[in-house]
Amino acid sequence: MGCVYSRSCIGQVCIPREARIKQVENARGAEIDVFSPAKSEGQDDQVQELNQLSFGRDTEAGIKRLSRVSAQFLPPDGGRTVRVPSENYELRYSFLSQRGYYPDALDKANQDSFCIHTPFGTDPNDHFLGVFDGHGEYGAECSQFVKRKLCENLLRGSRFHVDPVEACHAAFLTTNSQLHADSIDDSMSGTTAITILVRGRTIYVANAGDSRAVVAQRRGKDLVAVDLSIDQTPFRTDELERVKLCGARVLTLDQIEGLKNPDVQSWGTEEDDEGDPPRLWVQNGMYPGTAFTRSVGDSIAETIGVVANPEIVVMELTPDYPFFVIASDGVFEFLSSQTVVDMVALHKDPRDACAAIVAESYRLWLQYETRTDDITIIVVHVNGLNNVMEGTTSPGPTMIPSTPQVVELTGSESPATMSMNSRNQRVRHDVSRARLRAIESSLESGNVWLPSSPAHRKTWEEEAHIERALHDHFLFRKLTDSQCQVLLDCMQRVEVQAGDIVVQQGGEGDCFFVVGNGEFEVFATQEEKHGEVPRVLQRYTAEKLSCFGELALMNNKPLQASVRCVTGGTLWTLKREDFRGILMSEFSNLSSLKLLRSVDLLSRLTILQLSQIANSLSEISYSDGQSIVEQHDCVSALYIIQKGRVRIEFDVDALLSPNVGSLKCDYLIENNEEHGNRGVLVEKSEGSYFGEWALFGEKISQLAVCAVGDVVCSVLTKDRFDIVAGPLTKISLEDQKLKELPVVLDKELETNIQPLVQNKVQLSDLEWRRCLYSTDCSEVGLVFLKGSEKFLSLKRFWKQKVKMLGKEDQVLKEKNLMKSLSDSVCLPQVIGTCADETHVGILLDTCLACPLVSILNKPLDESSARFYAAYVVIALEELHKKGILYRGVSPEVLMCDQDGRLQTSDLGSNYLVRGQTQSVEWQILYLQR
Repeated sequence: MGCVYSRSCIGQVCIPREARIKQVENARGAEIDVFSPAKSEGQDDQVQELNQLSFGRDTEAGIKRLSRVSAQFLPPDGGRTVRVPSENYELRYSFLSQRGYYPDALDKANQDSFCIHTPFGTDPNDHFLGVFDGHGEYGAECSQFVKRKLCENLLRGSRFHVDPVEACHAAFLTTNSQLHADSIDDSMSGTTAITILVRGRTIYVANAGDSRAVVAQRRGKDLVAVDLSIDQTPFRTDELERVKLCGARVLTLDQIEGLKNPDVQSWGTEEDDEGDPPRLWVQNGMYPGTAFTRSVGDSIAETIGVVANPEIVVMELTPDYPFFVIASDGVFEFLSSQTVVDMVALHKDPRDACAAIVAESYRLWLQYETRTDDITIIVVHVNGLNNVMEGTTSPGPTMIPSTPQVVELTGSESPATMSMNSRNQRVRHDVSRARLRAIESSLESGNVWLPSSPAHRKTWEEEAHIERALHDHFLFRKLTDSQCQVLLDCMQRVEVQAGDIVVQQGGEGDCFFVVGNGEFEVFATQEEKHGEVPRVLQRYTAEKLSCFGELALMNNKPLQASVRCVTGGTLWTLKREDFRGILMSEFSNLSSLKLLRSVDLLSRLTILQLSQIANSLSEISYSDGQSIVEQHDCVSALYIIQKGRVRIEFDVDALLSPNVGSLKCDYLIENNEEHGNRGVLVEKSEGSYFGEWALFGEKISQLAVCAVGDVVCSVLTKDRFDIVAGPLTKISLEDQKLKELPVVLDKELETNIQPLVQNKVQLSDLEWRRCLYSTDCSEVGLVFLKGSEKFLSLKRFWKQKVKMLGKEDQVLKEKNLMKSLSDSVCLPQVIGTCADETHVGILLDTCLACPLVSILNKPLDESSARFYAAYVVIALEELHKKGILYRGVSPEVLMCDQDGRLQTSDLGSNYLVRGQTQSVEWQILYLQR
């Protein structure tokens, strides 16, 4: 796929900014002031007025209507319906735009915007929808600007009524030039844009960026998603080649920071990018870093091929297309087009579909990331459309086919042509590194969200009522049983009196409500001909299992209506903080993860795999003396003891198996009640496990297990394990290969270094106690020196990973640098180096306690904040005096030792040594960081 409608696709990107400003001066002089939307469009009296106008002639009248865009309130039934008179069918639509959750910028504006013009201009057969996803420091301003100007330029276009394709293309380019010339700084900001123009039964889809339009098509009994746009990103080969021809470097963040080889394309599909997609960079700089190849604005990125030329698709609607969707990439990051279509099909009301999709997108963002993107969606149902009668044609200059067709102008300068045989493959299924680091930090430090103690005990009747009210609710449908129980515990009782305002229209709320008893009415003040009029929209009662406030759980945005108590009543409330904590606990179940990590054969699995396995655990309780495994039965699962103790009796021959490590413990009791009995008794306590051999498919008979006291076990079957991690035999073989693979780092690091202590310390002399920080090939932890009472710190590297990543030289340079800077205030003293078959280590004469980030979960007092800030400044100044420019300062890398001082044990590649030959790129990188 390439630039579909792009006569000047490549040529325009080289036009100097001054020349572009001159090109649009005349257009700016003719602009009409248009105000932001505040009122609903599509009123009946307005349609009658428009019907009296000459279609296609009164352009200015159509432009004046653009001030009535995107209804602020939807009717109680959730959607609006507009007619297309020429084809005698209806479009019923709804929309939802949800601001993203950014922990470090809670007040960040929603950079998404959208517009819905029904009708568009002065022709009731024209309707227009658009979604605009802003980015950069001024992304919100760019998004709003383009939303407004694009519509104006489209209506003003001389070809709008004759050739909508050419008009759409011209409108995108004109809007792009106007944004360049405007006072908004679009050098590193802009917006993607996707629009749909409905004209009669024909739709025109114009796309610049990675938002998406999808239509549902009936094929027999199935509804199949048909993409009306293909994301314009470097994952597309044609777009990749196009931007490279324009001078762009295309690299992931890992590649640009030196963690991966920049000469090897490290991406193929978007399933395995770990949230690190390929991005566009200028030749000698670390900017702009866009993950898309087309947008409006982005004047710097435009110099390396990020153009505003839209790809345009045209198709005719038929009864086989019941609805279409247009949404920002916040929806499609974790949901496929087919999933979105399937979710819309579950709901008759388009507003319910919008709410369900936004909620599921929000949930997945929090599950895989530490934040959420802005999320915007418009769902449009096509009702009452009939097939075109034989012998007739649809309006327009040519017959439009009923399948999506790419429209391309002759003379296109694109290196490739878009084909609708392509499909969007972009669905992420992996946890980002930031999310993994947060989970790992919680796992090590124990800092994790915990629900507050319930202020009110609930009777079983009250719990049952809340459960019925939330049953099949789109917001809570995907919660696990344990999460549902935590949710019930978090619900707090609120007593209200008649006349109390529970939530206020226009205000901000952070609670979700379930009606326990009483009657409540929802009312909103809406603009009408005679001014603002309050109107009751609906009533909530306990008998109806009513609940409200869903969107308040996802983010604080102005409430669309007020809720007033009619009679005294009771509400059960859930706070946004608790809801977010419940969602994120899906991957931060510390108790389950710690239990699984205690199992030796599971210890090398990733956090993601362990989290998925944790979801597959079932919990079983046993009373004192109850049999867990009967004699002569085979253990069929892995048992992890959460509470209590168990007694295991087995034949000594079972110890011959290599997969029964849990039975080979120091505390063995021979059973000598009968002469010649070869039985052995083992007692396992809380936190231990048994049955790991079942995951290999191995069966051991002559084994019985019973409970000692009350016992609770987490149980993992082989079938569930294989689904998540694959056959354990394969994992074991990989482990064996790693052990047998000879990995030798530079001998200098292992043997030729002069130790700083009289007796060289071996890794076998050190007892690893706790990991404090880890990278892609190393980890820093606390170790105990055997034969002494001293704790030290060790930075150890996995030989295999170092070799795979080609970082042998980097490791040696880091070791030598740390030795040369051992008298530095911020670097611990190097005692010596050591190695074994799998690791090489740098032993440090300090007792590190925790990363700085682990104590920043609560604000520091002023004196502590001053102390740590001063420590960082002094340390950097000292390094600079020694010719070291260090760019790796972060709360995750900075460590607190046992005395509270800051130390860093990870230089990695985050430094520049004065006098060494370095590229301009590295110097720029340092200055920017």
